Amino acid sequence: MRNGRFLTGMVLLSAVLLTGCEGTKQALGIGNKEGPDEFTVITKAPLIIPPDFSLRPPAPGQKGPQEVLAENSAKAALLGTQVNTAPVTHSDAVAAGVTTGELALLRQAGAENVDPNIRQIIDTETAVLAENDETFMEKIMFWQEQPPFGTVVDPAKEKKRLQENAALGESPAAGPETPVIERRKRALLEGLFN
Repeated sequence: MRNGRFLTGMVLLSAVLLTGCEGTKQALGIGNKEGPDEFTVITKAPLIIPPDFSLRPPAPGQKGPQEVLAENSAKAALLGTQVNTAPVTHSDAVAAGVTTGELALLRQAGAENVDPNIRQIIDTETAVLAENDETFMEKIMFWQEQPPFGTVVDPAKEKKRLQENAALGESPAAGPETPVIERRKRALLEGLFN
């Protein structure tokens, strides 16, 4: 009976000690779990029965049809589906309003027939989003209406100055400087309870 308790204690002690080892944790599935690598996950092409059953197996090291399909779909997603590979002539470049090298580069990138007003379209779309997207922080920071920038002319004093210059026969620019309304700086909590 005493040997049974000792054996049970040793088994429990060894189990506790083994769970402290990283290799044991990984083998038991207790350790840190890692998700799948997003760069190795690809969609598999469906199985297709070839129309010609006399096909030879691919040579060692040659890409399989699934790999080529994934590569082509990635290129199509990035560059578009059709690329004009026609040779660039000088008359084509003159008609497009660019140099021959620029037209060749545009053709290789598949960007030859791009909408010329794309910048204006993007600006109008983002301007609408920017107007509608007032964040919480902006609401806190700009809770009061700010006074307009610039100097403001005192209309009563300016009228008086212009009348005096006219009475003396001088030009409107002559005489003292244009009277300006001086804005005083607002206090931190001024206008909070209005």
